[in-house]
Parts: sequence; C-alpha cells; structure tokens
Amino acid sequence: MTDPRGVCAKRAEALVPGVPYVRGWSAAKQGADALAGQLQALGLDADFPGLRADVNINGDGIVCLGAVRPEAVQLLVRLLETGLTAEMALESNRTEAA
Repeated sequence: MTDPRGVCAKRAEALVPGVPYVRGWSAAKQGADALAGQLQALGLDADFPGLRADVNINGDGIVCLGAVRPEAVQLLVRLLETGLTAEMALESNRTEAA
C-alpha cells in the first residue's frame, strides 16, 4: 500500500535511471540527523538504534526508526504532547496580548 506521497512505497533496492534518489536520501538524512540530535539531548538515543535515512523506489526520502521499545515510544509521545501543549499556550498568550 502506498499513500499519496509514496511514503509507504518499497525501499529502493534496484536503482532506476532518472529517479532523484540522492536528493530524497539527503532530505531523509537531514531529518534523521535532526531527530537523532533531539533524542540524544533527551537521553533517548540508545532507544532508537535503528534510526537511519533511506529512500523509496520513487526517490522520496524516508526516515526509518527501526525496532523501538514501547516504553520509549510512550515517552516520546509524552514529550511531543508536552511540547505541543507549551506551544499552544504560548500562541494563545500571544493572541490574547495582541
């Protein structure tokens, strides 16, 4: 199954001429590196040992998380929720001040 953006398309194992694999992989590498930096800052880098950049058959970059313990994912979810809550509160305060 492939979504409209091709994210779920198969990994590129046999390269086809004319498909921008390097551009897609480079974008995925930037995303994976950014996530790795944040995970390291939170002390969660050891919980995501399979984090890596890849590319699919359409040349779209994909970030693979690999096998992750459920507890690590639950902690990541709580951190995302906390961040979003803080961001929404800050935006609300800005709107009220304007």
